[in-house]
Amino acid sequence: MVNASPGTSDAPADASPSTADLSTSAAASADGDTPDPQPQSVTTWDGFQAFATTPVAAPPPPGAPRRSLEERLAYHSRFVTVRTPAIDALAKNVRTLMILGRHQTVTARPSLIVTGPAGAGKTTALLQVGRACHLAHTRRHGAAATAGRVPVAYVLVPPAASAKTLATEFARYLGIPVATGMSQAQITNAVCHTYTAAGVQLVMIDEIHRLNPRTTTGAQSADLIKDLTERIGATFVYAGIDVTTTPLFTGVRGAQLAGRASLVDCAAFPARLGDSEPFRDLVKAMEAALDLRHHRPGTLPKLAPYLHERTAGRIGSLARLIRQAAVTTLVDGTERITRTTLEAIRLDHLAEQHYRPRTRPRSRSTSAP
Repeated sequence: MVNASPGTSDAPADASPSTADLSTSAAASADGDTPDPQPQSVTTWDGFQAFATTPVAAPPPPGAPRRSLEERLAYHSRFVTVRTPAIDALAKNVRTLMILGRHQTVTARPSLIVTGPAGAGKTTALLQVGRACHLAHTRRHGAAATAGRVPVAYVLVPPAASAKTLATEFARYLGIPVATGMSQAQITNAVCHTYTAAGVQLVMIDEIHRLNPRTTTGAQSADLIKDLTERIGATFVYAGIDVTTTPLFTGVRGAQLAGRASLVDCAAFPARLGDSEPFRDLVKAMEAALDLRHHRPGTLPKLAPYLHERTAGRIGSLARLIRQAAVTTLVDGTERITRTTLEAIRLDHLAEQHYRPRTRPRSRSTSAP
């Protein structure tokens, strides 16, 4: 298992990501009061390319003109993506494996699996590393030279996926035509040919926990992925919920996957780790990105114990809580997040199930009057 600790790489620049390529934010702020166009899905090449090349959001620099209410609402609805140890670890190891497998042609290249509980930021980490890989490829070769090239592919495993439906998802990403009467083998051949011709270097497969090799369709889908790893000259990275506890690592197929893949654990943030306080640092970084006119700096780090209890240390739940609180205060005009603001917000069901306010009803006296 790969430890999700921060790291950088001094290797020469290439199409693989380094931690220097990773931004601390995820998307552009809106320009004026014009509504944003409907975003494209990142499960298609056009959508992923738009995601990767869109200027990232950032809080206004000191002395910058004030942004309008609509601009700030749009900014907080997207907000920044704070670079976490898991993103750093994933970027470093993806870069290393891409270099390691660059000239490997006989067997499948080594791969990575991003695992962890729901809401721990696995998909965010995956997309940020894919974005960095795309930008590194463009920077190295130039926009003109990369026309028609696709360095990164991102595919979701469909629920109850059969081998054919999964192969179709790979085809859909690059817009490969799939006729109704095509067999799985025909779709797979078209995918392998087109991905190789497009120069795909990094394949990211999300929701891998949906595969169950103990079922017939799940076993066929697992075999398809193994086939693709051997026929497409790319590094494969998977992400899924608590993968090591699923059937994915069981049986012969599971042993093959476990023998080729390293793990990056995207665990919930601990309140304290030795002398450091990772969760408080995360909260501090998010507070620094707020664009609220009356918010008092230091308020949220002081509430770190409460926020950790409220979100169980999951970055997804924390980000949603802070974003929703910021939007709430912008709408009501207070522009200041307090514990009262946070308490009024209903979070995802997983977080709400975990959180229990530490209040107890007063016990009534049983003595006679």
